[in-house]
Amino acid sequence: MAFLADRLKRIKPSATVAVTTKANELKAAGQDVIGLGAGEPDFETPEHIKEAVYKAIADGKTRYAPPAGIPQLREAICRKLKRDNGLDYTPAQISVGGGGKQTIFNALMATVNPGDEVIIPAPYWVSYTEIAALMEGVPVVIDCPVESGFKLQPDQLRKAITPKTKWLMLNSPSNPTGAAYTEADLKALADVLLEPGNDHVHVMTDDMYEFITYDDFKFTTIAQVEPRLYDRTLTLNGLSKAYCMTGWRIGYAAGNADLIKAMNMLNSQSTTSPTTFVQWAAVAALDGDHSFIAKHNAIFKERRDLVVGMLNQASGLTCATPEGAFYVYPSCKGVIGKKTPAGKVIETDEDFVTYLLEDKGVAAVHGAAFGLSPYFRISYATSTEALEEACRRIQAACGALS
Repeated sequence: MAFLADRLKRIKPSATVAVTTKANELKAAGQDVIGLGAGEPDFETPEHIKEAVYKAIADGKTRYAPPAGIPQLREAICRKLKRDNGLDYTPAQISVGGGGKQTIFNALMATVNPGDEVIIPAPYWVSYTEIAALMEGVPVVIDCPVESGFKLQPDQLRKAITPKTKWLMLNSPSNPTGAAYTEADLKALADVLLEPGNDHVHVMTDDMYEFITYDDFKFTTIAQVEPRLYDRTLTLNGLSKAYCMTGWRIGYAAGNADLIKAMNMLNSQSTTSPTTFVQWAAVAALDGDHSFIAKHNAIFKERRDLVVGMLNQASGLTCATPEGAFYVYPSCKGVIGKKTPAGKVIETDEDFVTYLLEDKGVAAVHGAAFGLSPYFRISYATSTEALEEACRRIQAACGALS
């Protein structure tokens, strides 16, 4: 359509949203579908957070908020970063957005000029490359296969840096793999960034799954590991995942005051700010009781172990055990080239997930959407019963291939 802007040609719709939408449509039409596409905890938002939003509305906290976020929330974010990460920020270094996605959008819009390069390890969250491309940047995708734990290696980073590199994107624990960078991993990457000639490269670290880790994994973030990168790091986080607040849309960024000021200017000309009374609930979330997180993680770990075990029993699939988040990223290399009962050859991971949905009613996301094939992503942030049934169906689907 000639009326639409050319910039839209640079991006495509979110594959994870598309899969969830398709699964919901099939369910609404009466089909038996188990949706494993959405990265959304099935737990309810904790009561003390709900109560805070009710109180904020009752107290009349329903007016416009500052583009940076209400002062009380920015102060709570500063306390959180000091308490959990040992990082010192002032409220002037904080930007609150409508979810983590908006903070990434604002950061790249504020910094990326046409032709600037953004290094993105693959597998990656589907929006990283799309937002960079929309800003006329060049996503530089680096394959990080299971053999390297789905993690970027120092030599790969060193080779990828050019004079045009503006950002390195890091996500730990990762969506879609659940892989998490250790302190030593981050220190090795930081050492590359501190090498002569690399001081023009900044780091955007997406810590959204910080609190969802397993097996005594110790979370750290890169500005914490290497203080010399403090001014070159934008630390992103939010309340969607660990706090079960996906629909509340609160994300935040902490970093260089000049960058934060630019991001907040973008807020002022777009959304103005996230919903005011939801920001008060976010204060309660950050400052309040966190005991529910450990309880949820214990359930997530049981689900992880169930899914990993059952998928590794499926013919043609192999599944690594993730350190965090609530996803697994199994390889389906062993089913590529096989035929379905209907006679269709499975040529790609997208063919495989289409087969799972159409023949077995299991909705997952193909690995090509995350930049690394042949894999697929399953979210285990749903009931144990549904996961068990879904894995049985996947085993049956694999067993029916010839």
